[in-house]
Amino acid sequence: MTVREVEHGITVHAPAADVYRLLAEVENWPRLFPPNVHVEYLERDAGHERIRIWATANGEAKNWTSVRELDGEALCITFRQEVSAPPVAEMSGTWIVEPQGPDETRLRLLHTYRAVDDDPDGLAWIDRAVDRNSREELPGLKDGLEQAATHYELTLSFVDSVRVNGSVKDLYDFVNEADRWTERLPHVSAVRLTEDTPGLQVLRMDTKAVDGSTHTTESVRVCFPHHKIAYKQTTLPALMALHTGYWEFRTDDDGVVTASSQHTVVLNAGNITTVLGPDAGVPEARAFVRKALGTNSRATLEHAKQYAEARR
Repeated sequence: MTVREVEHGITVHAPAADVYRLLAEVENWPRLFPPNVHVEYLERDAGHERIRIWATANGEAKNWTSVRELDGEALCITFRQEVSAPPVAEMSGTWIVEPQGPDETRLRLLHTYRAVDDDPDGLAWIDRAVDRNSREELPGLKDGLEQAATHYELTLSFVDSVRVNGSVKDLYDFVNEADRWTERLPHVSAVRLTEDTPGLQVLRMDTKAVDGSTHTTESVRVCFPHHKIAYKQTTLPALMALHTGYWEFRTDDDGVVTASSQHTVVLNAGNITTVLGPDAGVPEARAFVRKALGTNSRATLEHAKQYAEARR
């Protein structure tokens, strides 16, 4: 049986403790790994986790389950795929975070794998895939880690909510049925929704801003009937380097439903003056994005509220 062990690495200009924390907390992954859309904990114990990962691959949304062991003292995270897809028989690996100084870290990525039936062609295919993916992934990961660890002012997160005297299912259906948004939402002028795999959607739409301009965005959405829809934008407006979020519907103790829209945005600092003018800076960009996204989210929530309450 042939077992292959390979290593890739990159130097990150950020403290080792921050690098480890950002990798350990899976809620950070959509901003660190460009293909990642959403990650959820399935099981979580001291140092042990099962997580489910949704990501895009060759333009399609995929998901799989991994097991992780975390060692915060050694700054080490091991992982393995629960079920591998042929030609991979087994795949595991390790993230090793090595301090190189107060603000510099060597990040090492180790993979261990073997091919189905010890097939040499299959092993060669895995060799190429692991090498290509690692080389493509690490520079983007380095940028994400450095930005998250040092440029806090470029990141903003916020939530808008409404209380609804209606059903969770009707609210969920309103957001899930995005192919009907041109009929239901005045700020959406065009929409294309595809769902080749149930619960995994690609949503492309044209949205009208308050100044009359139109923006085209595309998102991958992961749907959890009937309580949550998480998404990551894959086509972004110029002012954003990252945009993730979720719609959530929760029945409160008094029987009233709280419908919420959450956003996490990383600003594209290089485009601020181009979009907002020569005198604009990060504070103006933060305020602009908060208002623009919040306005559309609150409009969607209000229309969803009207829809759900009319169906009581």
